[in-house]
Amino acid sequence: MTVAPERPLLQVNNIEVVYNGVVLVLKGVSLQVPQGGIVALLGANGAGKSTTLKAISGLLRPERGEIIKGTIEFMGQRIDQKDAAEIVRLGIVQVLEGRRVFEHLTAEENLIAGAHVRGDGQVRRDLEMVYHYFPQLRRRRHVKAGYLSGGEQQMLAIGRALMSRPKLMLLDEPSLGLAPQLVREIFDIVLRLNREEGVTILLVEQNAMAALQIVQYGYVMEDGRIVLDGDPDKLMNNEDIREFYLGLSAVGQRKSYREVKHYKRRKRWLS
Repeated sequence: MTVAPERPLLQVNNIEVVYNGVVLVLKGVSLQVPQGGIVALLGANGAGKSTTLKAISGLLRPERGEIIKGTIEFMGQRIDQKDAAEIVRLGIVQVLEGRRVFEHLTAEENLIAGAHVRGDGQVRRDLEMVYHYFPQLRRRRHVKAGYLSGGEQQMLAIGRALMSRPKLMLLDEPSLGLAPQLVREIFDIVLRLNREEGVTILLVEQNAMAALQIVQYGYVMEDGRIVLDGDPDKLMNNEDIREFYLGLSAVGQRKSYREVKHYKRRKRWLS
């Protein structure tokens, strides 16, 4: 008896996105995120990663973006024609790049705001869950979010997303502007949330080295296209990935910025 393959939680099928009706940003992007997994979408600034997340979460329209081709399915249901509020209620929440906390609300008020789509009376219990993973937020819960450090604001943004009890969390550049030690701390917590709370995660990152430490699968994006995909070992051992995204030479030595910037070897996927 043949067992049918399990349907992925999220399926992006050959989507194209334009802005202002004329600027083609995504060019046939396809990817999958399995239930309970952590998947990375890697690439340089301007590759189209954030646009991909906004296409999934329904946030393109406020920016005059539109999916003109392809489909997006979540739990077997087509969502590319739904608005952002409907998509949140289905269980998808996006943590935007740059944190975007409500600066004039306290940390705890920010967290409570994240539960606005719910009406189950379990907000206090979930606050305790967030404080369990982010004890620093408990200590700073009465401080206005605008006075929190960058790392604390990133914790708050993730915690606020958790308050909606997401089935799928879209994380956009969580390492942006953070010191290496804080990046490791944030990524360790993301891994724990996946393992202990069962949150499925699609992670957008420029910091490929950090991302590949915690994901089960990765996609590499350039100029609006997926150019490479595979498990972390495959990507870490790919010569192009090592040179252009990890800054490593063929023998594993870290290259200088000047060497990476003025490379001579073309990426194989552009040949």
